Amino acid sequence: MSEVDHTLFHRIAEPASARIRSRIVELGLKPRIDFQNADTDAKDDPRLGSAPTPALWDGRTLTVGEDQVARKLTAMRPEREDGW
Repeated sequence: MSEVDHTLFHRIAEPASARIRSRIVELGLKPRIDFQNADTDAKDDPRLGSAPTPALWDGRTLTVGEDQVARKLTAMRPEREDGW
């Protein structure tokens, strides 16, 4: 299993964030992505700053907005249950 290497900054009540969270699960990417609520968990996180959500941090770049995050998720390789 891969280590968590991305962070999704989201808001619970935000429809775009909810769609992105669902997409992450559908694609099998949840083991690689830490969900951080921008209003609580990541309230003072400098990686998010004042950027809108949903936003995906990959360790170097913050991808902002539902469409851009969805494109990035599609390009990521899903975690396979068999470990290969």
